[in-house]
Amino acid sequence: MKSLDGIKPFEKKVWLSSPTMHGEELVFMKEAFESNWMSTVGKNINELEKLVAERIGCQYAVALSAGTAALHLATKLAGEKLYGQARPHEGSLTGKKVFCSDLTFDASVNPVAYEDGEAVFIDTEQDTWNMDPIALEKAFTIYPDVKIIVLAHLYGTPGKMDEILEIAKKHGALIVEDAAESFGAKYKGKETGAFGNYNAISFNGNKIITGSSGGMFLTDSKEDADKVRKWSTQSREDAPWYQHEEIGYNYRMSNVIAGVVRGQMPYLDEHITRKREIYQRYKEGLKDLPISMNPYDEKNSEPNFWLSCLLIDKDAMSPIVRGEREYLYQTQKGKSNPQEIMEMLTRVNAESRPIWKPMHMQPIYRMNAYVTRQGNGRGRTNAYIDEGEIVDVGADIFQRGLCLPSDNKMTEEEQDRIIEVVKRAFQ
Repeated sequence: MKSLDGIKPFEKKVWLSSPTMHGEELVFMKEAFESNWMSTVGKNINELEKLVAERIGCQYAVALSAGTAALHLATKLAGEKLYGQARPHEGSLTGKKVFCSDLTFDASVNPVAYEDGEAVFIDTEQDTWNMDPIALEKAFTIYPDVKIIVLAHLYGTPGKMDEILEIAKKHGALIVEDAAESFGAKYKGKETGAFGNYNAISFNGNKIITGSSGGMFLTDSKEDADKVRKWSTQSREDAPWYQHEEIGYNYRMSNVIAGVVRGQMPYLDEHITRKREIYQRYKEGLKDLPISMNPYDEKNSEPNFWLSCLLIDKDAMSPIVRGEREYLYQTQKGKSNPQEIMEMLTRVNAESRPIWKPMHMQPIYRMNAYVTRQGNGRGRTNAYIDEGEIVDVGADIFQRGLCLPSDNKMTEEEQDRIIEVVKRAFQ
């Protein structure tokens, strides 16, 4: 165990990314309470949808109970647009494959399973840690009938949208854009959440702004927005009684939660500025270590810097083996690994997190197809023929990466202490 002598643990825990509240949230929550609009209709919902649509630059926003709900209905819309209305006992993607980001949280891709589809995972590129356009194009040569792409912007960093949009257009594919982590981020001056055919953001408790929960569906189509509003309120038909011709969901955002997010909205840019400062302070403070920060396209994109992450150089990694729930590593002088750094941060009462474990490595999706720049990512080794190095970018980032404490209430002194802990890990 490496020494932390002289580094005092934090009396109050430093979180990975916790809510930052300002006071206006209470005003709008109180307004909902006093007007008795506590359910899924009310002024807060209406005003929030307007604010978000204006910020994103889209025509319509529909407030939902979670980012996952928005992703589900976006995916369902894509399926019905292509394949027609599903039977009540089937999803809209039954028997269909969908190309999905591999290095992401499973909420991005689970909606494909909700709709009885099959996710095909696309490897990650090293420049932004997002879906690799080269691997995506390769996937279309293997599965030319696929017509939906589910794309996530990891940790608030926009992907290579020009290339991906061009590929989607070439193959006649629809894009479901998961901007859950990237609200406020921009690619060539355009906000994430405005690139896909069906788009989603999240207001979960740890996001750049929050309602404690909640999400938003984004579109330029009034027809699609109206369909999502209907589906999210149990798909009630226009009849004098409760009549249903489609499967519906209880997915609408409450007017109370909308009040929290409405109070947060004026502070989005302030939060992004603070997150950027944290990222830059880590980058400067750790510059002499054998690590790099999570990358982004400085010329074309402006991340929201939701989480600051590090990636340990390959030759500075101490040996580590991970199982399904346990891990084992060897401490070595001058080297470290993500689990060792996490343990050391825990000792000083600071929260950190592993990089998302790629979807193709998850037990539930282990039999799903996975495509790299070289082609099929499964079964790549040969007992009798040396086929060279097997490149799995997402697995490599997971193996060597770590999300650092990125809470925008963290003081400079607290961050300096965290930086010193990371430095000790490489002594």
